[in-house]
Order: sequence, then structure tokens, then C-alpha cells
Amino acid sequence: MPIEVRQPGLATTIQDAGRNGYYDVGIPPSGALDQYSYSVANRLVGNDPGEAALECVYLGPELHFTEDTVIAITGAELPPKLNGEERPLWEAFAVKAGDVLTFGFCKRGARAYLAVSGGIDVPLVLGSRSTYGLGKLGGITGAPLVAGDVIPVGTGAGVPGRSLPESLRPALSKEIEVRVVMGLYDHVLTDAGRATFLDTDWTLTPVADRVGFRYQGAQLETKPRTPPFGAGQDPSNIVDAPYPIGSIQVPGGVEPIILHRDAVSGGGYMMVGTVLSGDLDLVAQSAPNTKTRFVAVDLDEALSIRRDYRARTQQAADSLS
Repeated sequence: MPIEVRQPGLATTIQDAGRNGYYDVGIPPSGALDQYSYSVANRLVGNDPGEAALECVYLGPELHFTEDTVIAITGAELPPKLNGEERPLWEAFAVKAGDVLTFGFCKRGARAYLAVSGGIDVPLVLGSRSTYGLGKLGGITGAPLVAGDVIPVGTGAGVPGRSLPESLRPALSKEIEVRVVMGLYDHVLTDAGRATFLDTDWTLTPVADRVGFRYQGAQLETKPRTPPFGAGQDPSNIVDAPYPIGSIQVPGGVEPIILHRDAVSGGGYMMVGTVLSGDLDLVAQSAPNTKTRFVAVDLDEALSIRRDYRARTQQAADSLS
């Protein structure tokens, strides 16, 4: 049951849970940036939570359906319209052959997830259907959708009307707190520089995509030091090191960058902290000009927060089973 792409939207890609196991050779995990919203979309239409779906950024696509099916849209407040009539978010609804799906203006958040019963059935590449644009892997052509693409879909038996309780839908705000574990290289900062990082209301710039989210707000003071051999001239530079997903690099002490699921695997910029895995969903839903405060937690707190995130994900799954 193919879906025809009439208009692709701004940066619509096919994503699943991720391409894990290849970061050591420079291939990032990719996959949905907001894993919670993505998995819920699949469960709403009766799919396994790891089936491929569409990730729609700021501006949704225009899609023509060639057969009856069931779909659901979650994540950002990007209102879906079926043949011009608005339909609900976080709820499965039926689509008939010949129907056209469009979207209104994004009211809040940044990324919506469109799941279709049966899942998107593009070929697996290194165990995943996720699109990694820089590496031209996955999806249909290894790139965001374009007009004229035909999206293959598997066989499913979704039931319309299933919805996620309001209490389990994430809150979307233009002012957020993102929890981080400080390190691996925050020792390069002075005490004042570290305090500035945690006390500043950072503003997300328009440079915010699947590779990284760049923020403006302050200059971080670094300790006077001679960079190690091969690290360049800036005292904040380090010898090349691996970049964890969610790590926050600060080139030259200005404009922190949160590395997300399409990020490079290493380099020579200091990493002053790493965003908790569950809070990466929150980052994914940040639109430009979002005010962001980084909040330091220790490892015990981070593990407790991760357990809470997994419990909430399981609660959502149970509510839709």
C-alpha cells in the first residue's frame, strides 16, 4: 500500500528506533529524535514500537493515500488535516483510499511523528530503516523525502479511535530545563565558567537539526592552558575524543552544541556535560528561540530519572495494549 508524496514538507524523513552498533566506525544511530512520541505513534496504530515512521519537522508533508489504512500523529502540535478537515493528535484515525493528508502551522514543539498501520517498509540498511542524510543511508534514497516519492507500507490491522491519555502526553514549552551530567571535560572550565554554563538562560538558535542544537547566551571562561599537541590553538580544545550522543561541546567557549542522533562520533572540542537520554526528547521538541536552562544532576539522580522515563514509556504502552 504505497503513499504518494505530493509535497515533502521542510525536512521529512523516515526514521525508526535507530541504527545501533556502528558508532565506533563513524555511523551514528540516527532514528527518531523524540523516541517517546515516535514509539507512542506506532503503538496507537497497532505496530511494534520500533517500526519505521515519518519524522516531520516544523512543516508537514502533503500525502496521498492509495488504500485504506489507520494512521496516528504525535509529538509537536502540527495539526493534521484529512481532506481539509482537522483531525486529532495522539489518536489513531482511519484514512480511505484517495484521501489527502496535509498539516496546518506548527503551534508548539518542532517534530511530529506519523505512524501508519503496518509500518513503513523501506529496505533495512545495517539493521535499520532510518534515514541518515550525511551518509546517504536508509529511507528511500538516503535523504529527506521529495515530491514524487512513493512510500511503501507493510500490512497492518490498526483500529481507529485508540488515543493516549492526556496525562501521558508530554508538555511542550518555549522555556525548558534540560538535565545534564557534567563532564567529560568540564575541568577545562574555571569555577566561574562552570557557574555561567549552569546559570545562563540559553537561547536555541536556528541551527538546530538532527546533528546538533546550537545555543547562544554567554562566554564560558576556560582555565589558562596550553592545548595538547595536535589540538590546535584554542585553550578549550582537547585531543580528539569520542562524542556521546547528547554530549554538549562548546567550541572556543561560546555557543554550546548538544549533539543529537546524527552527530559525528568524535572530535577535538571539549564536552562540558551530557544530556540525560530521556531529556533528548525534550531537546528534539525545541524550536528556535526556546529558552533553555541546563540543570546538573549526579549519576545516581540520572539513573533514577532514566528509570522514571522507562516507567512512563511502559505506562504509555500499557494504556494502549
